[in-house]
Amino acid sequence: MKELLIERWKQEHDFSKPLLKAFDSVPREDFILPQFLDKAYGDYPLPIDYDQTISQPTTVMMMIHWLELKRTDKILEVGAGSGYCAAIMSKLCKKVITTEMIPQLADFAKNNLEKAGIENVEVVEWDGSQGYEKQAPYDRIMVTAGCPSIPKPLTDQLKEGGILIAPVESFLSQVMIRLRKNKRKLEKENLGAFSFVPLKGKYGY
Repeated sequence: MKELLIERWKQEHDFSKPLLKAFDSVPREDFILPQFLDKAYGDYPLPIDYDQTISQPTTVMMMIHWLELKRTDKILEVGAGSGYCAAIMSKLCKKVITTEMIPQLADFAKNNLEKAGIENVEVVEWDGSQGYEKQAPYDRIMVTAGCPSIPKPLTDQLKEGGILIAPVESFLSQVMIRLRKNKRKLEKENLGAFSFVPLKGKYGY
């Protein structure tokens, strides 16, 4: 199933070889609940308890692709979930700081990342809608939950030249927004409709 996904993406998307290699090297089965092991490489989201999900593989890959990661990048991810997206990003950058408000999921992500032998991801139990000032600024920021609007602390903590990706509420759906910080201004790009669980916390719902 994993190989089928990779072959399909080679036909349908312009994902880089390093990104495809990163996906191939991270066992998705280590980041899902045991009862869904037979669905590990189905191209759809799966529940991970506490009304949260692990996003479908194609969505994860598209978001990482749009971040345009570099080896020297420090990334803030808002919403660790099971740790899967951070695991793939960890193969393409210097460090990932991923925040998670739900204590049990923060522990789940930490355990999964440890099981996968990934050492350059730090899971922080924290309201990521406020960013994470302690380690700011960031080269890249990814939000993995639907926002009412992009929280100002996140754009404040984004480096000059940095990129932020977030699904933002629009009429009856969510729209994936990419922001680039250029000369202290934010250049906005609409990347299409998506569906995510709602962002919680001070700047969420």
